[in-house]
Amino acid sequence: MDVLIRIAESLREALFPTRCLVCGSFFHPVDHKGYPSCGKDFQGGGVFSRDRTFIFNMLMESFLCPACSKGFSPVESPLCLKCGAMFRSREGDDHLCGPCLSSTKRYRKARAVGIYDKTLRPLIHCFKYKEKIQLANPLEKLLFALFINFYYKEGNDGEEGMDLVVPVPLHVRRFRKRGFNQAFFLIRNWVGMAQALDMNLPFFEIGRDILVRNKWTEPQVGLDRDKRRLNMKDAFSLSDSERVKGKRILLVDDVYTTGATVDECAKILMGGGAKYVDVLTLARTM
Repeated sequence: MDVLIRIAESLREALFPTRCLVCGSFFHPVDHKGYPSCGKDFQGGGVFSRDRTFIFNMLMESFLCPACSKGFSPVESPLCLKCGAMFRSREGDDHLCGPCLSSTKRYRKARAVGIYDKTLRPLIHCFKYKEKIQLANPLEKLLFALFINFYYKEGNDGEEGMDLVVPVPLHVRRFRKRGFNQAFFLIRNWVGMAQALDMNLPFFEIGRDILVRNKWTEPQVGLDRDKRRLNMKDAFSLSDSERVKGKRILLVDDVYTTGATVDECAKILMGGGAKYVDVLTLARTM
């Protein structure tokens, strides 16, 4: 049976070779025999002991050629303790960046998987704008791995846990045009994934409809920091403040640029009585 499966896979690759979603070149996915398959590794929780680049390569091996996979840059220390921006200098400890020292942010802290550049930028664009919905599963697992590592890794006493995970919402017009909210797709299976793990994870809820986008806003691309903040002013509201009162909330989005969107969301959540709001994104700019 194994021989027949290998023959079938070889024929499929010969007739329908895999094409890299970033550069468009044909490639043969690497057969990584040195570690378990993606699904098995996640099921046992072993993936969380791996470094971020390893996890990215493992999840994206069927979508990216080896050259494009090497373009992934994880967000690593030293970084800003508040907004999570990675400093260009790779020396020193984590500390507050200039903008965070000079301005107040409503969220407690923000963290991201990788830098929004060579590989992660076109990959996210494929997911959001080119209907590559098959990327939802690996991207969701990539962000989930970071979530578990930050909040539920071994030795954590639970103080840093989350009660509610909330996606940044889309305006109804943009939702109808795109057909899905990419932020929700990055978290929609987290509860089931957490329950499937052989780990003692506290329960958390996915609050899909907690935040409402009640104002149409122009795309943030090309706007400077001040215009982005003005564009987001009064763009969000709460569907039910009772659901956020006293809760530790994780706000999720695909990309952190200036932080105007997530900061406005955090303002609304804190105004509804949240204990604190943290931010987690797939990517962020330098």
